[in-house]
Amino acid sequence: MQQTRIPIAPATMAESLAGGPALQQSTQALLRHQRAGTLQLGVLPPLSLYVHLPWCLKKCPYCDFNSHVRRDAQQIPEQEYLAALRADLDAALPLVWGRRVISVFIGGGTPSLFSPEAIDQLLADIRARLPLVPDAEITLEANPGTFERDRFAAFAQAGVNRLSIGVQSFDDARLRALGRVHDARQAHAAADEAARHFASFNLDLMFALPGQDLAACQADVRAALAHSPPHLSLYQLTLEPDTPFARHPPQLPDDDLSADMQHAVADLAEAAGLQRYEVSAYAAAGHRCRHNLNYWQFGDYLGIGAGAHGKISFAHRIVRQTRWRQPQRYMEQALRGAAVETETEVSRRDLPFEFMLNALRLRDGVAAELFVERTGLPPSAIAGAVAQAQSRGLLQTDPARLQTTPLGFDLLNNLLELFLPQADPNPAPVV
Repeated sequence: MQQTRIPIAPATMAESLAGGPALQQSTQALLRHQRAGTLQLGVLPPLSLYVHLPWCLKKCPYCDFNSHVRRDAQQIPEQEYLAALRADLDAALPLVWGRRVISVFIGGGTPSLFSPEAIDQLLADIRARLPLVPDAEITLEANPGTFERDRFAAFAQAGVNRLSIGVQSFDDARLRALGRVHDARQAHAAADEAARHFASFNLDLMFALPGQDLAACQADVRAALAHSPPHLSLYQLTLEPDTPFARHPPQLPDDDLSADMQHAVADLAEAAGLQRYEVSAYAAAGHRCRHNLNYWQFGDYLGIGAGAHGKISFAHRIVRQTRWRQPQRYMEQALRGAAVETETEVSRRDLPFEFMLNALRLRDGVAAELFVERTGLPPSAIAGAVAQAQSRGLLQTDPARLQTTPLGFDLLNNLLELFLPQADPNPAPVV
């Protein structure tokens, strides 16, 4: 993983970067973040870029993402939104000055509603402002309901090198129950076209769906595997708060059947040569999602676009940002140089849980030294919780790694509770 030494702001930085109110405001934020603090980060983690394109043709009843309905893709204000993204990125540049980007993820919403010409312009705008590593992973989320044969090829020509397709199911009855805008025929066609134009692509699939039994679940996974995807994401459907499914719950498989489905989909994926490397992610050799790995290894990510979240590290603090959520408000604020709605510093008290919440999702865990490097905290900050987890058989006893046991992987929520700030009554002192 690329590492960046902590940059030191020169005394003249404010003057050298001053070019307008937005840039001056961002420069002031940088200088504020570089002041002395309680953390000690010797190097900065790898940096990714997330771009949120918020529009969909239809809001699915299970979805709690920041997505907004435009029933006609022609109604999407592409050029206005691209201008806002440019302004957002320009204002954020001082916070990531000199850092190279290892991955770009264009998510939504349904980013494939944007024209290939708009995606080409977006990537050109990004490359003009941020240094990308030569082999940067550039992912675009796509929906089979927006599939056109020439469209995927044009996305590849624009510079996208990885496609992530939200199939969710290859069963027409299940797709109707989920409120999806595509059918099984379109899902198969989109997967075929992705394989034709992209060396790396992902299929998103859900299980434990309304009315689904174990045989139907297995059939769905086999249908996905028939396309030889190098990456497969397998998620259990959950009822998220403030969604139509939460307000009017469909009849879902019970806990025992859902657990059987979880084991069945894992067995099928691994039998097809896809290694389970994260709770919901399976990949062939060389095709793990680098962008998501950076999240799970507590790397940094700049998030631009309506409702986007970001995490940026500095020498003595880690800062989280959120952008304005409503697209029109976001565009207005971004063009004023004020795309960020909230900015908070992650406290020392919360960092152990935030790190573990990500790292322990990885089946192989992470090197123990990564905790110190990415949080700026000493090993003693988690020593008590680690010892307790090991005594319960939830964490491996290898002192060089933070890795779940098979039991800990299955009981991940129970394991993570040990790292909550109030969970350890006799924590080891932080020195």
